[in-house]
Amino acid sequence: MEFVYDPENIFAKILRGEIPNKTVYENDHALAFHDIAPQAPQHVMVIPKGAYVSLDHFARDASAEEQHGFMKAVAEVCEILGVDDGFRAIANSREHGGQEVPHFHLHIVSGRPLGPMLAR
Repeated sequence: MEFVYDPENIFAKILRGEIPNKTVYENDHALAFHDIAPQAPQHVMVIPKGAYVSLDHFARDASAEEQHGFMKAVAEVCEILGVDDGFRAIANSREHGGQEVPHFHLHIVSGRPLGPMLAR
């Protein structure tokens, strides 16, 4: 599959500093910030700084250093949020997966029981 990245998506604009965010954590390869429409008491987005459309695009084309930096950011966010009772990490991909922004992102949600993974 060929991935076409749109540099005008909202997360690209956040990374360029054109749109403000409430940063939770940042390193050389990832930025984590509070979701503007939280679905749980704690809802943080973790995005890579590289131009990746979806999880499979990131997994296929990101360097080992980028992947490690991204996963390090996920671990740091979990530590900052104190997700001792559990959390859910969600990566929606493309239309049928419910992806709304065409920049790979991981939702970290916690702070209450989250119920079953998918509604029937």
